[in-house]
Amino acid sequence: MSIGAEVAAHLPFLRRYARALTGSQSTGDAFVQATLEAALADDEVAESLRGGRVPLYKAFNKVWSSAYMEVDEEQNEAGTHEAAAQDQLKRITPVNRQALLLTTVEDFTTAEAASIMEMDEGDVDGLVREAIAEIERETTTSVLIIEDEPLISMQLEDLVRSLGHEICGTAATRTQAQEVVADKTPGLVLADIQLADGSSGLDAVDDILAITSVPVIFITAYPERLLTGDRPEPTYLITKPFQEDTVRAAISQALFFGSSRPLD
Repeated sequence: MSIGAEVAAHLPFLRRYARALTGSQSTGDAFVQATLEAALADDEVAESLRGGRVPLYKAFNKVWSSAYMEVDEEQNEAGTHEAAAQDQLKRITPVNRQALLLTTVEDFTTAEAASIMEMDEGDVDGLVREAIAEIERETTTSVLIIEDEPLISMQLEDLVRSLGHEICGTAATRTQAQEVVADKTPGLVLADIQLADGSSGLDAVDDILAITSVPVIFITAYPERLLTGDRPEPTYLITKPFQEDTVRAAISQALFFGSSRPLD
């Protein structure tokens, strides 16, 4: 397999990570592009990318770390949503957020994250603990769960309640989601893509976002349907089968950063 093909397999997930890290789809993509350009200009870096996700993310980290402050200044002139995300980013240092994303959303081991960040494992653990402690200071909210598999819906309900939030409703179809929102506006939505009656979780979320701005976390067995680059992509996208720690971290991050729509 060529280097290009190997990198392409990991690229949607690197773009997801870059987007969540920077608070902007366009800025995240710019860093990914700069990483690929750096690899093209350096045969040694390019060859290292044959080693899978860790060297790819490590190459990205070097580009991002060297230019982060420059991007922070750029975002002052960004749209309202991106500016709000950047204001929140200042409350958690970039390196803490990076450690948290790598070990939860991106599902790297602590050792792998330490290699990517070029730090000791103990330091990475400390950064993750600090980030979680800061995020957990956020206030509680009500959560709508759009999920057609009863056991998964119950699992998510238990998880949400364990974090101190309440459930404003559950829905297995787009119509049921509309009924819940008509009665009570959620502060957070957890949504599958493919629903019980063949309706779309994407359409259900669009219905909600047409009424109110609310953070959305997609939890799906079909992440490729959202990582296409054809439309603004969600900041919070979790693949089934999921780890509960990953969902907990995503909930805390979504509420902390107040991400009301896919970032663009």
